[in-house]
Amino acid sequence: MVKTENGLSVDTVKKPAARINRELRKVRTRIHEIKDIKSLKNVPYRKMISSAMVKSISQDVLYMLEKKKIYLDPGFTAKQMATELHTNTRYLSAVVNSHFKKSYSSLVNEYRIKDAVVLLADKRQRNKTIEEIGLMVGFANRQSFYAAFSKYVGETPRSFRLRFV
Repeated sequence: MVKTENGLSVDTVKKPAARINRELRKVRTRIHEIKDIKSLKNVPYRKMISSAMVKSISQDVLYMLEKKKIYLDPGFTAKQMATELHTNTRYLSAVVNSHFKKSYSSLVNEYRIKDAVVLLADKRQRNKTIEEIGLMVGFANRQSFYAAFSKYVGETPRSFRLRFV
């Protein structure tokens, strides 16, 4: 058995050194993992989701909008939809952005405006004010209804209605 100058055997010195090297490798690996995780923070969520996830969530979003008509509730948020779809708001937002090419609120407002156009052009709805129609289709207030309507239709709800009534 070979002894070192301080009286320890070579095997006794090599074992802790090998253990330290293993621990150093683990630390280096962990540092690289952390760097990879940090680099993912700069990657947009829409690039991290799979096409299967996009397809599934987008179908669920359409179901919620077209069948359940959740947009009629002015208080229904992206967070609530994400909870109902068993996902989080970042993935929901990423799917809406990548699949529908718009934000969540723009998508919801589009459905609201489509309903508002039908109601404003309907002669049976003449007795309703424009504000009431805005509330019926899910807008929380007159200002947001007018702003969204003008954005999507290109004219105010009043001028649009005057052409049909």
